[in-house]
Order: sequence, then structure tokens, then C-alpha cells
Amino acid sequence: MTFRNAYLLGFFICAGLLAYAYYLEHVQYLDPCPLCMVQRLAFYLVGAFFLLGGLHDPGRTGRRIYAVLIIGTGMLGAATAGRHLWLQNLPPDQVPDCGPGLEYMIQHLPLRETLQGLLHGSGECARIDWSFLGLSMPAWTLVWYLSLMAWAVLAALRHSRGERRIFR
Repeated sequence: MTFRNAYLLGFFICAGLLAYAYYLEHVQYLDPCPLCMVQRLAFYLVGAFFLLGGLHDPGRTGRRIYAVLIIGTGMLGAATAGRHLWLQNLPPDQVPDCGPGLEYMIQHLPLRETLQGLLHGSGECARIDWSFLGLSMPAWTLVWYLSLMAWAVLAALRHSRGERRIFR
């Protein structure tokens, strides 16, 4: 698999994950909490960098730059997923109170406070409304962030060594 194909595959994986998130929101009526929204934003950014890298198909330095951009945004998503998991695993008496909704924060709070509220999470983020194979949504997003970051690095390094294909 060429670098271009590997990065385009990364983009399609991100697009599929986001499509599933919107399916859960609009068809299954699972409202995303503030931390879920931040994780979605990180998937959008990771996907955008995969798409740009795949379309650009740069040389060695450019491939490394795209990998670093994907790792940076993937780390934002992974850190947010980690915070989300931490909130979900708190004892019930330590779960913070639910905060105002995202729409309210955007309309009535300064940008700095809105961002703090988004990144800090609230009691609604501690609820587990969905799980698959025993893992909640933020656990799965963490798995996907780590996998996509590893994929980006593998594609960049394997191809920068002069190899024509990543997998034969």
C-alpha cells in the first residue's frame, strides 16, 4: 500500500467514525456531551490531515510533518477521551454536577470559559449510554486515536525509507 492510499484510508476511517457518531446522535438519539464534542472535533482534524496528506502525497519531510500534525491532534483527542474515561469511572458521589449545555455556553459565556467547560467535562460526561464489547464510547475513541496515530507514523516512516509500498 502506498503512502497516498494509507493516508486516504486513514481519512475514510475518520469519516466512518464521525458518520457513526452522527448516526448515534440523530437516529439513536444519544446526545453528545461536551467531551464527546471535543473528541469529534479532534477526529475532524485528524481526518483532515490524513486527507491533505493523501491528496498532497509529499516527500519525506512533508510526510513526517503530516504525521506530526496527526499525532498532535490525535493526542488532543486521546487526552480528552482519557479525561472522559476518568469521569466515567469516578465513584457516584465524586461525579461533578452537570454544567450548562454547549449552546448556552457559546451564547452566554466568554470564549475562555466555554473552552474550559468543554475540556473539563461535567456530570453528564460521566454517564455511560453506549458500550460495545464492554468498552464505552470514549474507550473506543481512545483505541481509534492511538491506532490512527500509529498508522500515520507507520505510513510516514515506512515510505520515507525509500520503500515503495507499506504492506506487500
